[in-house]
Parts: sequence; C-alpha cells; structure tokens
Amino acid sequence: MKNSTAKAPKHLSPEARRWWRKLQEEYAFSDEGGLLLLQTALEAFDRMRAAQAAIGQDGATALDRFGQLKAHPLLSVERDARAALLAALKALNLDLEPLRDGPGRPPGR
Repeated sequence: MKNSTAKAPKHLSPEARRWWRKLQEEYAFSDEGGLLLLQTALEAFDRMRAAQAAIGQDGATALDRFGQLKAHPLLSVERDARAALLAALKALNLDLEPLRDGPGRPPGR
C-alpha cells in the first residue's frame, strides 16, 4: 500500500493530528482522494473547535449596536464546519456505527 503511513499535515492542530494517526491506523488510507478527504475533514474539525473556543469564551449571544441580543457570529461557522466534517467523513465511507452484538434494542425490520 503506497502512502498508507502518510503523515498528518503540519498545519493541523495536535488534536486533529491525533485523529489523523488514529484513522490512518484503523483505515489505512492510501489513495490521494482518501487522503484529501481526511485532510478536509480534519481542517473542518479544527475550524469547528476554534469557533467553539471563541463561543465558549464570548458566550453564545452578543449585543448588537442597538443593544439587542443576537446570536454569536461564529455559531454559523461552527455549524458549517461541523457539516463539512460530517460530509467528509461520510464521503470516506467510514463505518462509524458500532456493532450491536450485545444487549439493547434490535434493529427494526
């Protein structure tokens, strides 16, 4: 497998690089398209985390110039980054659902 040990891009955060290594160990992406999708997913992950940090610091709302409460502008960035992350993970066709061979409700028919 060529590129199966591709290193995480340096611009990714340490948390995203840990995800890169974990996903590479489990799924061994070797094609350019898969590596690009993985990079895209983790860039979106970093963007989402940055927005979450700012929202956590500032609060989910802010006052506008008229003194009216409005949503933090980064809430839409967080939402869009989360959507991009999930879309890239879906495009990678990862099996994210755990196997259900133990207790619990069986799947519907």
